[in-house]
Amino acid sequence: MTPNHPFVPALTRLAPTRRRRRAAGPAAAGSGIRRRSALAGVLSTGLAVLLSSTAAATTGSGAAAVPPSPQPRAAQAEVPAGVTAGVAVFDRQTGTFTEQVNSAGQFRSASVVKILIALDLLWNRSPDALAPSDRSRVDAMLRGSDDSAASHFWANNGQGAVIDRMVPRLGLTDTARPPASHPGFWGYTALSARDTVRIYRYLLDSAPAAVRDYVLNNLRRSTRCATDGYDQHFGIAGAFDKPWAVKQGWSGFDSGGCTAAASSRTTGTAGSDGGPGTRAAGSAAGIRAVDLARPALHTTGVVGAGDRSIVAVLTLHPGGTPYGKAYTDVGRLTRSLHVPGAARPAGTWIGTWGSGVRIRSQATTGSAALTTLPAGAEVLVACQKRGQQVSVPPYVNDWWAYLPQYGGYMTNIYLSSPDNQVPGVPVC
Repeated sequence: MTPNHPFVPALTRLAPTRRRRRAAGPAAAGSGIRRRSALAGVLSTGLAVLLSSTAAATTGSGAAAVPPSPQPRAAQAEVPAGVTAGVAVFDRQTGTFTEQVNSAGQFRSASVVKILIALDLLWNRSPDALAPSDRSRVDAMLRGSDDSAASHFWANNGQGAVIDRMVPRLGLTDTARPPASHPGFWGYTALSARDTVRIYRYLLDSAPAAVRDYVLNNLRRSTRCATDGYDQHFGIAGAFDKPWAVKQGWSGFDSGGCTAAASSRTTGTAGSDGGPGTRAAGSAAGIRAVDLARPALHTTGVVGAGDRSIVAVLTLHPGGTPYGKAYTDVGRLTRSLHVPGAARPAGTWIGTWGSGVRIRSQATTGSAALTTLPAGAEVLVACQKRGQQVSVPPYVNDWWAYLPQYGGYMTNIYLSSPDNQVPGVPVC
């Protein structure tokens, strides 16, 4: 558990003060938006009433005044500064969207396209008909976002032809194969939030039952640590309690938690973009409107009892954004959404600092390390208790936070709080 700049007192004294207190997070930002939206709504309604009254006066007493049109619900989605997002939330119970922000905007799919790769493989075929080796690959591709499995199916089934087949089958409108200059990069497939909803609607409502159950059961068993060493339980997986099923995507980051050492993967590797070889940053960005340069982080899936809501959040971040920062921004955006049927976990979201911060099975440094946090990612804290004293000069602290989504503890030293014991968080 080492800080970004270990044992540099001037810097580490400042680090915990960077805490984004919950009151200053998405809820507070949303209340400001809602206050402004409410004022705008009052003014709009007043203007509509005035215009209606004028219309009634000019048409005579025999003509009914036209009532003002109902005001649309203020958007709930809170997109963090600097983030480009495409958002769609579909309520299957009512058959309506509860959120749409740039829902037709095209993003590079990263690993979200693995659902289409799986559905193409299973088209007119039962999962039971797969060879054991292929079934193992699909399991790894959907649960752990395994890139080698995706590349195997992509190469064997015609590369971009996979997308060409799936577009008319599912009625997709914004999905397109990767550019001709990068045919092996399945992660460069163009995809939108609304097309992502269509993919899940097909899977839930139209796919053969065996295919639906097989794919969704794999997505329900998403592993926290992907096979490339990235923590993939951001967004939906962090914002809502189970039941959920998720397929995430990331591209253009250097290290994503889970492993203590920084990953060697970069923006040009198969692990991040879905294709062999390397490329200069942004070299393909001008090929079409889809941005292939900025770091991408996507969370997609179904949420709630009966898979009531489909959620698609596709995002791009400024160049050089650390994975933990994007992880946190996508989490805040996802938590701001109106998702019918979703249950939200209890606890307090608190920022962290430092890199290589481990989650332990007990409140001691000698207990088993469960995983490693993405550097700087927010965590959900349920409670805190005293444990082994930890020293990271100039800090000494014996308080530990329990993180229910990890099932373990982290020293409070790395929480962005000015006090050893975090105010407002109960004792375990």
